[in-house]
Amino acid sequence: MGPIIPIYEISQELNFLIAFGIGLGFGFALEQAGFSSSRKLAGMFYGYDATVLKVFFTAAIVALLGLTFLNNFNMIDMSIVYINEFYVTSAVLGGVIMGLGFIVGGFCPGTGVCAAAIGKIDAIFYLMGSLIGIFIFGETYPFWKDIYLNNYLGGLKISNAFDITDGLMVLLIIAAAVMMFWVGEWAEKKFARPDITKEI
Repeated sequence: MGPIIPIYEISQELNFLIAFGIGLGFGFALEQAGFSSSRKLAGMFYGYDATVLKVFFTAAIVALLGLTFLNNFNMIDMSIVYINEFYVTSAVLGGVIMGLGFIVGGFCPGTGVCAAAIGKIDAIFYLMGSLIGIFIFGETYPFWKDIYLNNYLGGLKISNAFDITDGLMVLLIIAAAVMMFWVGEWAEKKFARPDITKEI
């Protein structure tokens, strides 16, 4: 929602309403893609179901191409699009913790909310665990602060880090996506588990 407010000067209330609508649409898309099933999500790590990889890579490419073309036609100002600040240590540790949680729990935070919204009991407990973890982290933040803020690199883009143009970066990501789609198709055939992927 970053560029919409300063460009079109919409109210904060309308901004929240738009964000809410986008969130509902995102959740609906996740559910329709089958992401409310922990088996389908875990299947990505075990190789028998690459739906997660295909859907999210496709979404990333669509968003990437959309932003690139909108920027080239001066329809969006990328200079006011927020880029998450990069803390190397916390990113690595957080990625490991979330990855383990993804494998064990079968959900990531977004898909967990999606599954909980349709009444999946395991997702509700997963979200409760996530909230407890967030609470514990918040209460013990002074202990983790130095680790959390270690190796700060700012709002770094991959294209800047490798000193290449954004256009070339887009091309490389699309090429990587095509390769990952091929790997996903191969893995689904190699590690097929038809009985496990069926819903009970």
